[in-house]
Amino acid sequence: MAASMSTNSNLDRGSLAHAKSMDRIYGVQRHFYDVTRAYYLLGRDRMLDALKLEDGETALEIGCGTGRNLIGAAERYPQAKLFGFDISSEMLRSAESSIARAGLASSVTLGLADATQFNTKALFGQKQFDRVYFSYTLSMIPDWQTALEQAFLAVKPGGSLHVVDFGDCARLPRWFKKMLYTWLAQFHVTPRLALETAISELIGNEGGRVEVSRPFRSYSIIAKVTKL
Repeated sequence: MAASMSTNSNLDRGSLAHAKSMDRIYGVQRHFYDVTRAYYLLGRDRMLDALKLEDGETALEIGCGTGRNLIGAAERYPQAKLFGFDISSEMLRSAESSIARAGLASSVTLGLADATQFNTKALFGQKQFDRVYFSYTLSMIPDWQTALEQAFLAVKPGGSLHVVDFGDCARLPRWFKKMLYTWLAQFHVTPRLALETAISELIGNEGGRVEVSRPFRSYSIIAKVTKL
């Protein structure tokens, strides 16, 4: 049984152009993506552990890629309801297959959408979620600030937004940071050095709580924003 896949799409003409670009990049890479990324996408499991989903609660992954994190969340929280979308139909093909192989198809629903303009009510029949998260995706989204704002709107009151991504490498050698950033640029990945500021600005006058850690000597940044 395949993972449930929404037939709705939120892609307009601009989004379709970006989607085609992502499909060109990951049409082949999707087959070995998880094996290679395991060595440098650090902190993903820490973020999943921090979701702490209760029975019946919901979580949405924005930019779910091959489904690796959705599988990890489903295994940790078997009674939760999980949703994920990506702009790349090629990546979603891998996600659907991987989730089905893991025997988790009944726990996960997938959809095709753009992180900067999505409608989860149309995609999944649900407007807000208990947890919303990004795992190394904001560094790949050109208009990442808008994606962050849209994600926070999708969080239920009392819920939380979680982010893990590349950090500023402040406690690592300069040569390492330069080498890493130059290499990432080949894959259209740009660490968002203003990420913590942007996350803090989400709560604005509404109030909330922001928690940030920088593990692996600031190689990664992990953030949690709780909505009041």
